[in-house]
Amino acid sequence: MKDGVPREVKPGEGRAAITPVGVRTLVHHGHEVCVQSGLGLGSGIPDAAYEQAGALVVESADRVWSGSDMIVKVKEPVEAEYRFLREGLVLFTYLHLAANEALTRELMSRRVIAIAYETIQLDDGSLPLLAPMSAIAGRLAVQVGCACLEASHGGKGILLSGVPGVRPGKVAIIGAGVSGVNAAHLAIGLGAQVTVLDINQQRLNYLEDIFHSRAVILLANAGNVEESVVDADLVICSVLIPGAQAPHLITRDLLRKMEPGSVLVDIAIDQGGCAETSRPTTHDNPTYVEECIVHYCVANMPGAVPRTSTLALTNATLPYVLLLADKTWQGALKENPALARGLNVVDGAVTNRKVAEAFAMEYVVYRSA
Repeated sequence: MKDGVPREVKPGEGRAAITPVGVRTLVHHGHEVCVQSGLGLGSGIPDAAYEQAGALVVESADRVWSGSDMIVKVKEPVEAEYRFLREGLVLFTYLHLAANEALTRELMSRRVIAIAYETIQLDDGSLPLLAPMSAIAGRLAVQVGCACLEASHGGKGILLSGVPGVRPGKVAIIGAGVSGVNAAHLAIGLGAQVTVLDINQQRLNYLEDIFHSRAVILLANAGNVEESVVDADLVICSVLIPGAQAPHLITRDLLRKMEPGSVLVDIAIDQGGCAETSRPTTHDNPTYVEECIVHYCVANMPGAVPRTSTLALTNATLPYVLLLADKTWQGALKENPALARGLNVVDGAVTNRKVAEAFAMEYVVYRSA
């Protein structure tokens, strides 16, 4: 198979969808790999490393897209890349289609085979290709939250850890998935007063076992969410419904009850966001203030630490990339049920129920031959 990896063009995105180790593995299996020049520069990987691993390095994105049977990326195609989409092309990347109707319709009309990292799901419900980026986003949420609380960034001017004689800051984390738990670990490590909320009682029991008395663990009902958000200096939204739009749990009216200068970090923004006031931002302009609350809503948070993120992501994706290349996409989906759940669009139809529901489209069940 001819596999192509273009350079990411989304603002502030320095991650690469493959490393030289991945190239070497694919080449060893008899596949051709074409990467765009500069692919790994944001992650500290020079073109020469890809060449030494056996990749063909080209300047033109057009050449990468047009000459490949499968395109492997990090982020979804942006509008400038829509022209590269074509019938029969296998696209393997993060898509988050439930928050992007325009891209969904483009993939349908151009009859692309679109497989999304974020909806590949194991039988136990875990999301193996979302987990490493969720872990990074969760830890970053606390890191950027600390910065946003500084007065120079519009925050209320508190140190989240506190100092002897001064109370630490209060952190409310809504959603106890991978990102939420990683955020909690870091916030607790800093010495903040942490509250974690989730709707899953089994998950709450697990959190109680690992955090004991170091965090307050609450059921995420309307009353607990409101009380925790109003009392918090930093709110981290990390709710995830695989493939679906994130629910709006924080209304504008609730934000108005928070103390001015508090901070909201919305990890779920690439699925539409958990707050009524959330809208996507970039690493170049990551924050805005609305209702006197500092919002951080960068849609590709792990892109802030591209070297760490590239290594963590490609460790997880490479086995699936190799399976798709070795078996063809039909054979790979037939052999691997988790990968089959990642199929979002094929033959002009939506094959992910949550995406179809988001836009009132017909949902088509994909059945492998």
